[in-house]
Amino acid sequence: MSDKKRRRGDAGASATGRKYRPASRAEELRNQLKSDNEILASLRKICAAAQSSSSTSKTLTLSDLSLSSSCREVSDRDSSSVLQSIERSALDAARSILSGSGFSFDVPSRSSSNQLYVPELDRIVLRDRCSSRPFASLSTVRKATITARVLSLVHAVLLRNIHVTKRDLFYTDVKLFQDQTHSDAVLDDVSCMLGCTRSSLHVVASEKGVVVGRLVFYDDSDRIDCTKMGIGGKAIPPNIDRVGDLESDALFILLVEKDAAFMRLAEDRFYNRFPCIIVTAKGQPDVATRLFLKRMKTELKLPVLALVDSDPYGLKILSVYMCGSKNMSYDSSNLTTPDIKWLGVRPSDLDKYQVPEQCRLPMTDQDVKAGKDLLEEDFVKRNEGWVKELETMVKTRQKAEIQALSSFGFQYLTEVYLPLKIQQQDWL
Repeated sequence: MSDKKRRRGDAGASATGRKYRPASRAEELRNQLKSDNEILASLRKICAAAQSSSSTSKTLTLSDLSLSSSCREVSDRDSSSVLQSIERSALDAARSILSGSGFSFDVPSRSSSNQLYVPELDRIVLRDRCSSRPFASLSTVRKATITARVLSLVHAVLLRNIHVTKRDLFYTDVKLFQDQTHSDAVLDDVSCMLGCTRSSLHVVASEKGVVVGRLVFYDDSDRIDCTKMGIGGKAIPPNIDRVGDLESDALFILLVEKDAAFMRLAEDRFYNRFPCIIVTAKGQPDVATRLFLKRMKTELKLPVLALVDSDPYGLKILSVYMCGSKNMSYDSSNLTTPDIKWLGVRPSDLDKYQVPEQCRLPMTDQDVKAGKDLLEEDFVKRNEGWVKELETMVKTRQKAEIQALSSFGFQYLTEVYLPLKIQQQDWL
């Protein structure tokens, strides 16, 4: 056979090979996508159902339940009433000292053993048990001193009607506090003691969370349009009481664990293709982001879909948004959004989307323990889908980050994975 005929034959074989070669799994999934209009139509139905359900259903509170033990919750209070509570505590301490009894603080116990998961509310609450923190005891004198100092500082802040950060508070008396974790912990104690939210104390955390997409709101007198915030998004105000007049034409809220995925979604303007609001706390959720998410859910009545890493820590982060953190269980009614749907990345997605082995990470013994511990949590046990996914994760000992989807292309997350997930309503 001549070289010319051989080359023609090789070319034909190559062309035939390409023609009949089975499509890759990524191509198969891409081909399953319906038109954007069809996906949007189903999204509108889901959004309408969520809004209808929110309008007709009554939100349960602790007072609606007959629990075996009493629980403690806090609420937003105005500055004058918080000031009065602090001054009352100071007077009680003064009377006790003058009577020769010294003084102590009755501080609500926030230990793990004092936490209670309430299935009817789908969140963690705090039992109403207190422990004494006397100044005269060597074991508690330092904490009692820090408690008195924090009360004094909060009183001064409220009198001036200003807001300060937790870091500001720490630097007012570094020698006494020694470490910010000590002043932060006592600040939570004070909030719980006074029966008010931490924002009522006018002490806030530094800005961490960001939001982008189909949302307009007012920050004091400034109108914020979150479609014009670029790929970095708009920082969520640390003192949420400044936020008002939320407006949106979104069909859902997309909660994202990490900043990297948030930036991909923002740069691709995913919120224009599928009208949504995208929010992230860049990892472990802070109070302001949790408050902001709850505020959006309550006022806009939109479904919330969550995108987290396929590992135990992604699920722990999601559980904090949904059920609350044990550290702040006293304020779970204000900080939790129970009906969030786990969209991805789920352990079952690793095989379904054929995420390459080199993009899957082996779980450490600590990861496996964290996964098994989650399986023992009451809020996980009541969700069969979560149990199956966690059991798969622990059995395979594999985890993956959201960015593992980039192995199919940098925009695979926004062009295929999320649209297909939404089309199939593939969430738990």
